[in-house]
Amino acid sequence: MSVTLPGLLRERAATEPGRVAMTVHGVGSLTFGEWERRSYGLACALRRRGVGHGDRVGLVFGNGDWLDYSVAFFGVIRAGAVAVPLSDRLPDVDAMLAHCGASMVLRAGELPYADSAADGADGDLGPVRPGDPAQILYTSGTTGRPKGVAATHANLAYGCGGRRRPFMHSGHLAHAFPIGTNAGQWMLVNAVDAHPEVVTLPRFTPGRFAALIEHYRAGTVFLVPAMAIEMLTVGVHTRYDLSNVLLLGSAAAPLPARVASDLSTAFPNATITNYYTSTEAAPAQTVMIFDPDRPSSVGRPVSGGAVKIAGPDGAPLPPGATGEVWMRSPTVTRTYFGDEAATGEVFRGGWVRMGDLGYIDDDGYLYLIDRESDVIKSGAYKVSTIHVEEAVHRHPGVVEAAAFGVPHPTLGKAVAIAVVGAVAHQELRIFLKDLLAPHELPVRLITLDTLPRNHGGKVDKRALRKVAT
Repeated sequence: MSVTLPGLLRERAATEPGRVAMTVHGVGSLTFGEWERRSYGLACALRRRGVGHGDRVGLVFGNGDWLDYSVAFFGVIRAGAVAVPLSDRLPDVDAMLAHCGASMVLRAGELPYADSAADGADGDLGPVRPGDPAQILYTSGTTGRPKGVAATHANLAYGCGGRRRPFMHSGHLAHAFPIGTNAGQWMLVNAVDAHPEVVTLPRFTPGRFAALIEHYRAGTVFLVPAMAIEMLTVGVHTRYDLSNVLLLGSAAAPLPARVASDLSTAFPNATITNYYTSTEAAPAQTVMIFDPDRPSSVGRPVSGGAVKIAGPDGAPLPPGATGEVWMRSPTVTRTYFGDEAATGEVFRGGWVRMGDLGYIDDDGYLYLIDRESDVIKSGAYKVSTIHVEEAVHRHPGVVEAAAFGVPHPTLGKAVAIAVVGAVAHQELRIFLKDLLAPHELPVRLITLDTLPRNHGGKVDKRALRKVAT
């Protein structure tokens, strides 16, 4: 039987109306019954205002607005329209709304409602079919202009509705992902489908997030590597009790091996897990439980998905060979909204080109070499920035690091490294000589207070190049 997210919410509201689905600490909570009632009332109001099936509705919300946002998202897709989640902190919101042709924009505190009792039976809204479009989510734009990735109801609800709900070991799941990101949308799906109550906070700081984990005794925690590094740097584990965490998941970017190892100490009872996917590939993903014997692997595919390494023609390469990473979705794939040419380039026969280079070992574990756009072509060599960053992170004085290419008069490009931390440049150069090949060593080092990041928490290397030139 096909499942949709609105159908899941109706089911949980019918069986567990008073159970809290989501809490924003210091703001409020939302039960399944309230979530269903409010989203249905909003859906009715949208239909009264002329919003029809397939119409795009922009959802512009801040991270303190998760409760209203959750109501708005489910109200829009319940009405048969397409939700376009956007953070109110994005600088180009208007351009994205124009690109998708949004017919209406909803914001916190401005949600329309209709009296559901006066609007007749639920069937008056019409059916929501698994194949109908449900969401357009814009990419972070790390390699160019952000693209709108369109997903159907079947894609969003894949794997949901099972007899055993995800994360049964937890009473609470804590995260600090922003609205408008693929990771944030995953938490929204968990709120309606998983076992634990999902808890978050309006603004992330290492201390506030650690206090949130301690207060709710969260058994499951999700974050991005940048958050993990901040928490480790200020030593939150020495001030807060994090022993109740049994699963700590990292997403959105590769997790450096040293950071994963340090997390095992800070969260003594947690399994440290890295998730690799993309907005385009979801729900396909690989999962890696941190293994000191495979510290840099991002794992193997799960839940019916698949991964291959392909050559320029798309044909699979043998284990150990470096090529382009492709992922196969276990359900209907996504598309780029309004861009058939780009869709044809990235989405092919159920497979999605990830834009990363990597290889698969004999046991099926995936290793990333670099983003195709980040590889530094230095003279006759191709340098992996991920490999360079792993080496830099091994220095105890380095808090964070990012490698990127800068112009070079004879090599074309050469390696530059931005570091956060109290380490002398000459000391770091000497340290790296034993870890990196000559063509991988930096020609330039810069120290920053923080690394520039985009809304999703990924390092903005285009901004770094501007700083370095």
